[in-house]
Amino acid sequence: MRLLLTSVLICFTVFTFAQQNGSIVGKLTDKDVNNEPLAFANVLIKGTSKGTTSDFDGLYEIPAVEPGTYTLVFSFLGYETLEIPNVVVEADKVTQVNAALGAGSVSLDEVVITTSTRKDSEIALLLEQKKSLVMQEAISAEALSLKGIDDAAGAVAQISGISKQQGSSNVYVRGLGDRYQTTTLNGLSLPSNDVNKKNINLDLFTSGIIENVAVSKAYASSFYGDFAAGNVNITSKDYTGDGYLEVSLGSGQNSNAAGEDFVRSEGPSNFGFYNRYDNNPFAIILSHGVDPQSAWDPINFSGAIEGGYSYSFGEASRLSFFGAASFSNGYEIWEGPARDFTNVLKIDFPNVREYAYKTTTTALGNVGYRINENHKVNFNSLFINSSSDAVGYYGIEGRGTNRDAIIDTDQGFYVMNVQFNQDMIFVNQLTGTHKFDDKITLDWGTGFNKVFSDEPDRKRFTLENYQLALDNDPGTNPVFYTNIAFDNQRFFQIIEDDELNSFLNLGFNLSEQVTLNFGYNGKRKERKFNSIRYGYEIHDRDNTPVTDVNNFNAIFNLENINIPDGNGLYDLIVLNPISNEIGNRNRPGLSENTYKGTLNVHGLYASAQISLGEKWGIVPGIRVESFAQDVVYDVINIRPDDPGERNVYENIFLPSLNVRYALNEDSNLRFAFSKTASFPEFKEVAPFVYESVTQRVGGNPDLLGGLSGNGATYSDVYSFDLKYEWFMDQGEIISLAAFAKTIKDPVNRVVAADATGTQRYFRTGEQAEVYGIELEARKNLLSTADGIGVLSLGLNAAYTKTEQDLVDIPAGSENTFGTSFDRDSDELEGASPFIMNADINFSPVFGEYRPKATLTYSYFSDRIFSLGAGSLGNIVEKSVPTLNFVWRNSFGEHFEANLSATNLLNPDISLVREGTGIGDIVIREYNLGVNIGLTLKYKL
Repeated sequence: MRLLLTSVLICFTVFTFAQQNGSIVGKLTDKDVNNEPLAFANVLIKGTSKGTTSDFDGLYEIPAVEPGTYTLVFSFLGYETLEIPNVVVEADKVTQVNAALGAGSVSLDEVVITTSTRKDSEIALLLEQKKSLVMQEAISAEALSLKGIDDAAGAVAQISGISKQQGSSNVYVRGLGDRYQTTTLNGLSLPSNDVNKKNINLDLFTSGIIENVAVSKAYASSFYGDFAAGNVNITSKDYTGDGYLEVSLGSGQNSNAAGEDFVRSEGPSNFGFYNRYDNNPFAIILSHGVDPQSAWDPINFSGAIEGGYSYSFGEASRLSFFGAASFSNGYEIWEGPARDFTNVLKIDFPNVREYAYKTTTTALGNVGYRINENHKVNFNSLFINSSSDAVGYYGIEGRGTNRDAIIDTDQGFYVMNVQFNQDMIFVNQLTGTHKFDDKITLDWGTGFNKVFSDEPDRKRFTLENYQLALDNDPGTNPVFYTNIAFDNQRFFQIIEDDELNSFLNLGFNLSEQVTLNFGYNGKRKERKFNSIRYGYEIHDRDNTPVTDVNNFNAIFNLENINIPDGNGLYDLIVLNPISNEIGNRNRPGLSENTYKGTLNVHGLYASAQISLGEKWGIVPGIRVESFAQDVVYDVINIRPDDPGERNVYENIFLPSLNVRYALNEDSNLRFAFSKTASFPEFKEVAPFVYESVTQRVGGNPDLLGGLSGNGATYSDVYSFDLKYEWFMDQGEIISLAAFAKTIKDPVNRVVAADATGTQRYFRTGEQAEVYGIELEARKNLLSTADGIGVLSLGLNAAYTKTEQDLVDIPAGSENTFGTSFDRDSDELEGASPFIMNADINFSPVFGEYRPKATLTYSYFSDRIFSLGAGSLGNIVEKSVPTLNFVWRNSFGEHFEANLSATNLLNPDISLVREGTGIGDIVIREYNLGVNIGLTLKYKL
């Protein structure tokens, strides 16, 4: 049905003809009074009845202007009338005309005219935000350039109530974490580049491919029902101007990695690609060694190219092209402790040294075809490859301990973990917009997303008596730890996601006061997962000393494999053999863990935009959504009577209400209410347990109703918002908001109070309460004559209070897994009580030299990483302050040189286990180092 609908819409687009209009916006100032905003001035298109007046900020807008060339007339009592000829209005574009009026004669040299799309114009977005009947906040491409912001993550941090941690993909909206948010591209669903997270890393979207970034914290019925904290929508660049080509090259260094001999995994390329996926893991093990390889000198590199061109056909049709591609890498060294605390301190590594090498490759292509002035289709294709290559040495000074060690529990425990993760994303979207007779609008889109998320050939080796490798005595050496065969292992994991999604919105403009919207959006997502381990079973570890801890290849090679039996040092063991007749030794095996999950969401909605006079605006909405999710799994470490599958189907009704009251021309009072939902993610449901060196995290199928099927399958979320906003001047705003949420049957990650210490997801109580306040202020301290800020300040902060009730969950006939608590309530996992972002920007103009210096600061307070069970306390992610500096230098229209210094405070990233009985214990801690970089750009 979706493919048929898409085909019909495309055909409809090709054979339909109408007209689409542009608009004129701008700012008027009083040149006789220090260029203060000139309010209530008249703006008229000469020879027509179309016109408007400027507001308190001097801002004006004339919407729905047919394409053409016009003369604008500005007038005000006691001032000279100003006529500006040759103002060109284009379809789908915003023509910005800024002017300064005075009592004397006026020169046209004081008039500034620019043309851009509405979505990347700061004035147009601000006017849209001011007049919108629903709560929305957006950062335009123009603002990104002015503030020296390089990516979407930096853009959302400019919006109140949002925090972004340096070196992490996590974005927190009003203190709530990843599972409570959604991310879209051009209104269509985006997959995550990390299957352990719900949302994509916003750092991957550079400013060169962004037209604007919008954040919606109040729900509207056109959003999917899985909406608890907010939605981030990235609008990709749609180029419509003259042809251009821009090339940039950059380099830099991390303070921790500078001058170090760096190592990486054997197998992946320097550009973040792994080319052995077509080979059986068993063949890879036989053909390739286990030791890390030397890396390039740890100097960061980045390169990018972008360009666009458009062709016009007659007066109405236009074909536009835009493309951008980039590559960047980064070297970091993390040093600090790592510990495994279950119900006791099980493993302790006081000294860990990890070499982290990351790459990002991005390519975006856009083709836009405007059939005529009022019908347009766009095709977007996005490719992202992100990789993380980490070589970790745990216990490098010989002081590592393990409670279960065989030789010595007090010293010498050591692990080498060599791990490469690659995530490839393919996003393809086809969208269209249409308008008929100024009464009916049609917007539609369909997209297909493909994700490959792989962890190929992880190598993990464990030693005892590692301190003997440091004593310079060749007669004393470490030996392998062989409690089980998989203490020394190779691990392979493959995840593949497919998602088809689409939307359709039909708008009816009944009058100037009432607009109705009806629509559909839906998606189908499927995930396939499998993993396999091969363990090295050492036959006689006491007679297999490790004489060189940097040369495991001398032991693990084909010459030493135990074929025929009794003639080698080790056997390769797999848990799931192809055939019991040939056994599980030195033969390829089948996947150890598999699961397949599907998610189907289909929603129909209706809403009305009702303007009651000039003051009141009301948007009621209703959404009916069907939600179906199932997961089929075959994993180890689950009870033998488990059915191996879960499935659920629900129909939910989601009402919403947005109200705006215009206190005056500059300020609004807004209220919003909604009922939404929070659905579990595949990684939260599938019971596979992922084991890192010191932590284990697994899913829980009981989130889809429990063994009996009588439990909750999703969370109802009730939200209330009250907001005051004051638009002081161009680019200036003060807003204050209060919000409250009730989350029924909330999901939390809980760390087990047993010998495994496995973290799993549970519905830990009946409900959680969330409430808080947020403040945003943006102010220009110095401005140019046309209102552009030269020195500006920005500040936003949010305080969030969360509290949830906790109940014991006994394992048994109702539940696959159980947990218990020694307290009745706690804060919500992943919620940060206090977040703050601040920036100061200085953008003077010295002829052809136009520098922009921006200093940004962000902070989030302690938040729960995992709830502690039993009498043990929580795992807490400690607060992190971040300070970044960007200095962009434009020399004329073609050349730009940019200097950046990020993470200047270089704080510790810490996870702390509280309430252990022996005090708080740091279970992981390191810092990321300071990154210094220089980028050169040239535009043709």
